[in-house]
Amino acid sequence: MMQYIVYAKDHTDSEALNRRMAARSAHLEGVKALKARGCFILGAALLNEHSSMIGSTMVLQFETQNDFDAWYAAEPYITGNVWGNIEIHPVKVAVIE
Repeated sequence: MMQYIVYAKDHTDSEALNRRMAARSAHLEGVKALKARGCFILGAALLNEHSSMIGSTMVLQFETQNDFDAWYAAEPYITGNVWGNIEIHPVKVAVIE
């Protein structure tokens, strides 16, 4: 299993929050599907000083890089032009018992 952290800041133009809100329902439905498949580990919205959403962080796992790439290409925050500055890093999630 390959694990990734996705750290994505939204675009900063005046319509950025509107695009996020328009894509949010589809994004959350996608997260539910990822969770059902065992691919979703953790996710959170990044907030600014006014508690407005300005980005996302997700920890995900996929069997292959191709599986990750397929998710990424279909992610509503990508296709909806919500995320602007995106960092993706392979990680190994610690199992604490």
